Amino acid sequence: MKITHFVENLNRGGLERVVINLAVEQKRAGHDCQVVCLFDKGTLADELDAHGIEVHSCGKQTGADLRCLLRLRGFLRRHGTEILHTHNMIPHYHAVLAGLGLPIRRILNTRHGMGALRASSRREWFYRRCMPWTDVVVTVCDRARQDIVARRMLPPDKLVVVPNGIHIERFAPATQQARRALTDQLELPPGTRLIGSVGRLNWAKDLVTLLRAYAKVAARFDDSVLLLIGDGGERQKLMDAAGEIGVAERVRFLGDRGDVAQLLQGLDLYAMSSISEGYSIALLEACASGLPIVTTDVGGNAEIVRDHVNGCIVPARDPDAMAAAMIELLADPARAQAMGRDGRDWVVEQGTVSRMAGRYDALYAGKRPD
Repeated sequence: MKITHFVENLNRGGLERVVINLAVEQKRAGHDCQVVCLFDKGTLADELDAHGIEVHSCGKQTGADLRCLLRLRGFLRRHGTEILHTHNMIPHYHAVLAGLGLPIRRILNTRHGMGALRASSRREWFYRRCMPWTDVVVTVCDRARQDIVARRMLPPDKLVVVPNGIHIERFAPATQQARRALTDQLELPPGTRLIGSVGRLNWAKDLVTLLRAYAKVAARFDDSVLLLIGDGGERQKLMDAAGEIGVAERVRFLGDRGDVAQLLQGLDLYAMSSISEGYSIALLEACASGLPIVTTDVGGNAEIVRDHVNGCIVPARDPDAMAAAMIELLADPARAQAMGRDGRDWVVEQGTVSRMAGRYDALYAGKRPD
């Protein structure tokens, strides 16, 4: 099949990682894939170039941009696109408009988050107007599907859940040797307990709550350090908050890293304080790294982390509950390691790219995935 994935851009993030992994897997299966970006290509586009998958940019300008739509239509026509797979709302209504009249067999849209916009918002209005030309809307977790149905935003019969997947083989379970290597790299004493979190430094991650929770953890375990892996617009705000909370010397801001798999392998515990998530790639990667997890009960988090099985689920915006769960796991390493093994076993069975791609293949063929 000739498949076009249409996204805003390919900057570093969970949605973008899903699209890259899916396109590469589809090419391996013999499909002819291209990725088209509404705005610029983004920092991760080179990964697809390395796999021989073309990436195009429409270069959209602010406001209505007819030239952007014409560029997109040209990319679809020259490629001979049969399956148009859009990701999130804004790319979807642009793609539907640009593709009118072209011989596209199936149009699918994946909503990668929880659809936090009001049903009355302008973007949602444009999006809903595209439903007559949309064959399937995919949510990445069941909670998102339930939310859309409850708010009567979309026809229930168009909704299908396809959880995200990752390349398991890129992640190895955490080991003492890896922890020692990471503490050496960070010039920390051997045996330092390493708590980590991966993601953009933005409002959705609510990292101030994590900092407040960690302050309580640090008071109990003075041999612990919190590692924040990622970058974003709130970096300075968070650095200031760490100082105000009194943990600045115990928190390391590692920035945007290309060696996340190696960093995860050196952690003792993974923590996520998000107030908005879809089906988190970061949590899947933490599972693949055999880490016990403490995370908030938002989005699809509880569909990945089963409470007191492979981690702990706590309420969002509750630093006391988050701290209590983190302390509980750090105080019982044997139990924490058993949780990590359970998470690894689960993601190997349920969270692979090949499983995700197989479900999308069924949808492309007009079938419902199992």
